[in-house]
Amino acid sequence: MPAICVYCSSSDAIADVYPPVADALGRKIAQRGHTLVYGGGAVGLMGVLAHAAHEEGGAVTGVIPSKLQNREGIAYNADELIVTDTMRERKGIMFRQSDAFIVLPGGYGTLEEFMEVLTLKQLGYHDHPIVILNVDGFYDTLLSFFEELREGQFAREAITDLVHVVAAPDEALDRIEQVAAQDGTLS
Repeated sequence: MPAICVYCSSSDAIADVYPPVADALGRKIAQRGHTLVYGGGAVGLMGVLAHAAHEEGGAVTGVIPSKLQNREGIAYNADELIVTDTMRERKGIMFRQSDAFIVLPGGYGTLEEFMEVLTLKQLGYHDHPIVILNVDGFYDTLLSFFEELREGQFAREAITDLVHVVAAPDEALDRIEQVAAQDGTLS
């Protein structure tokens, strides 16, 4: 079963506009037969996402460092829960187990995880689809900054050459499935 890694917030103290999108994405990942790979937490958008995918009968793989178990809780309803020693180990497992990546709103950790898969794609270490689900314009400022990097010749490629930017969960999954149909990424 194809695996989609979702990077997102572990905070419950965020605006009310974001959890319904995480819920819809989790449900649609399950309904379309994909496996959800995520950070293993039970709180914030991570918890909403995983709970929704599980509730729809989808396969859920959580990967969480032991140090964050108390802070983020553990998604005990995950089909597979991998506990790591470090964040680096967590990211490596999530990367290796995934055929595509979706980025929901999140904080420093979400950005760091996204930047790593973006950089690896730009350097040719993978060609998996990366989709930013730009809920309510959350990533507009970052996307603008990426364009400044390209204009200043700090980046060779435009962000839109590396990442698909969409506004809704169906668009994110449609885009991943379109890319997969063209290059066999999700076979």
